Amino acid sequence: MARIQPTVSTDVPELAAASTPLFYGAAGWLAIAAGTLLVVGQAIWWPFDQQGNVATSQNNIFNAGTVIYLAGFCFLMFALIGVHGRQAHRAGRLGTFGFSAAVLGTMLFGGDLWFESFAVPWLAEGPFPPEVLKSSPSMLFALGAIVSSWLFAIGWVAFGLVSLRARVFPVWISLFVVAGGIAGYKALLAPWGFPLGLAMAALGVWLLRGQRSQSTTESPDERPVTAVM
Repeated sequence: MARIQPTVSTDVPELAAASTPLFYGAAGWLAIAAGTLLVVGQAIWWPFDQQGNVATSQNNIFNAGTVIYLAGFCFLMFALIGVHGRQAHRAGRLGTFGFSAAVLGTMLFGGDLWFESFAVPWLAEGPFPPEVLKSSPSMLFALGAIVSSWLFAIGWVAFGLVSLRARVFPVWISLFVVAGGIAGYKALLAPWGFPLGLAMAALGVWLLRGQRSQSTTESPDERPVTAVM
C-alpha cells in the first residue's frame, strides 16, 4: 500500500511575512515619531497669532513649525496603519469605519498642511497681493474645511473607542486618543493638536516596551512557528 506523506511548506517565513499587517512591527517607532513631530510643530506655532496669515506665512520659524507638523501627519498616517493592524482582529465593523474615517481626515488635513507649508508663503511673497490671504473663503472652500475637520475628529474618536472596546492597548491610552480626536477638530491650530500627539507618543512607548519584554522572555526556540500542511 502506498503511503501518502503530508506536504509541509518550506516557505513558512515568507508566508508569515505576507500575513503580517503593514507597518505592524514598526508601529511603536512610527507612533513615537508622529507624536513627537506633532507636539514640536504645535509648540512652535503656539506663541504666534495663527489667524494672521500674512504675518505668520512670512515668518521662517512659523513656517518651519508648519513643515514639522506636516511631517508629523505623514508619520501619523503610517502609524495609524500599523496600530490598526495590532487590533484589527478585534476591531469589527466599527474599527473599519473608524480607521477609514481617520485615514481620510488625516489625509485631508495633511493636504491642508502641504498648502500651508509651501503655497501660502509663496502667495504672501509672490506676484499676488497679500489681500488674497485676507479674503473671505468661498462656500466650497469652507465646506471642504468643515468636512476635513469632522472626518478627522470623528475618525480618531471612533478609533479610540474601538481601542477601548478591543482592550489591546491600555484603557488610559485609548481614552487619551478619544480626547485627541475631540480636540482634533481644531488640530490645525495650536494647542489643539497636543492631545493626539501626546497620545500617539505614549502609545508608541507602550508598544516598544511590550516588544522588548516579549523578546527578552521568549527564546528563539520557544517562539511558535506555524507550518502550513
